[in-house]
Amino acid sequence: MIRTTTAASALPAAKSAKRGKYLSVTSIGLMTAAAVVTSLRGLPLLAKEEMTMFVYLAFTVVFYLIPASLISAELGGAFADRRGGIYTWVAEAFGTRWGFLAIWLQWIQNVVWYPVALTFGAAALAYTIGRPDLAKNGVYVGIFCIVAYWLSTWIVLQGVEVFARIASWTFVIGTIVPGVVLLALLGYWIGSGHPLGWQHLNDAALSQEGHARFWPAIHGFGTISFLAGIVLLFAGVEVQAVHVIDMRSPSRGYPAAIGLGALISVLIFALGALPIAAILPYEKISLQSGVFDAFSVVLADLWHMGWAVSALSLLVGIGAISGVLAWLGSPSRGLLETAHEGELPPILQARNRHGMPTHILLVQGLIVTVISCFYFVIRDVSVAFFLISAMTIALYLIAYMLMYAAAIRLRYCAPALPRPFTVPGGLAGMWLTAGIGFAGVLFSFAVSFFPPDQLPVGSPLLYTGLVGLGIVVFGGIPLMIHHARRSDWATVHGAPLASPAPIPLK
Repeated sequence: MIRTTTAASALPAAKSAKRGKYLSVTSIGLMTAAAVVTSLRGLPLLAKEEMTMFVYLAFTVVFYLIPASLISAELGGAFADRRGGIYTWVAEAFGTRWGFLAIWLQWIQNVVWYPVALTFGAAALAYTIGRPDLAKNGVYVGIFCIVAYWLSTWIVLQGVEVFARIASWTFVIGTIVPGVVLLALLGYWIGSGHPLGWQHLNDAALSQEGHARFWPAIHGFGTISFLAGIVLLFAGVEVQAVHVIDMRSPSRGYPAAIGLGALISVLIFALGALPIAAILPYEKISLQSGVFDAFSVVLADLWHMGWAVSALSLLVGIGAISGVLAWLGSPSRGLLETAHEGELPPILQARNRHGMPTHILLVQGLIVTVISCFYFVIRDVSVAFFLISAMTIALYLIAYMLMYAAAIRLRYCAPALPRPFTVPGGLAGMWLTAGIGFAGVLFSFAVSFFPPDQLPVGSPLLYTGLVGLGIVVFGGIPLMIHHARRSDWATVHGAPLASPAPIPLK
């Protein structure tokens, strides 16, 4: 039967209910979209594939977003009284060791990813102050990442209610509004008869594949390795599950929030990359500054409204912060649940008066600071950007494999578990949905080891080695911690807590 845990998170939830303050479906939905989209930073990555972006988007939606959304909606609704998120789901199916591995991978990939997301914020600020050249300056980018991250950490430490409200509004202001402006510029560009960027692909691409405009010219794994980065753009649809206990009616509200967040994410990616691909020639699309370059071509060069580029760049920078906020307070809270169940030492169980995991946030802040310093020494920021992304997605995809496997097993070992929302089709539907999702992430995991042909990565062997080393190091740490854990680590407000057993197989 399902194990029940008197988690330390119960107190903040009860306190929240007593105050009558809850997170709404809209709030969780916007935070989910903010966690998935994070900012407009992913649009140049898609735009660089020109019209073939729709093939990559279709693959990602069918093999990743739809399965992840359905599975996380079922599991999130089933465990709506628990705050562990993916930790709870996997631990209930396979035990705390694998649950800890899943939440650790979600957390550590997130920590590694922060400098990637904030790189885009650095480019936004550079355009805001009229110094776009700074977007490729490693020292500037590194300093911005460090300062912006610690500012975001301070906001998250003010509590869920505060950072949820700020993350939701900054997402609307900094992501949705600039995205709408991009669509308006696309309408002007087409209506005024300007040449479309995707109609003028580079000769190399056209010579290799007659239909390169609409179908990827696949000549090896390096050609499609961008797929791993595009999959990462849709990662995070399940991450807000740690906040379900803060909703008024989580069993019904969380699946609705997942659907809202997924819909917003698809619309932003599908419609937002098109203006960049239309306005900018292929060779001028930069992963860091493509959005701002598209703004500049129309607003500054044609309309002589440089101030509008600065204003929109500032909004986009705010949007980058919204994505960081949406992630900062989620995996860290899930990791806190594992600490209370004995997977981490008591020193990492500290919370402030707002219920936020202070020591965990401080530790990840130190890691982010160290990783951000890499920008000081790496010559090409674009390569560093994608290398960190590849390592990040590889770690995260392992967690998704565990989530899909857990969803299938729970259908067998806990058939009576109340599920307000279930994946359609019964057991066959679960196997099909989870199987498609598992196959999609496994394929993306494999191609993430191959350097992209689109970027000058130098030595392919070194690139693959660095990605593999990152996976081994960051993936091996939780297994060693679990092996070294002590029974007195498990506490609820200082009282020992017996380590619960997984669901017995029926």
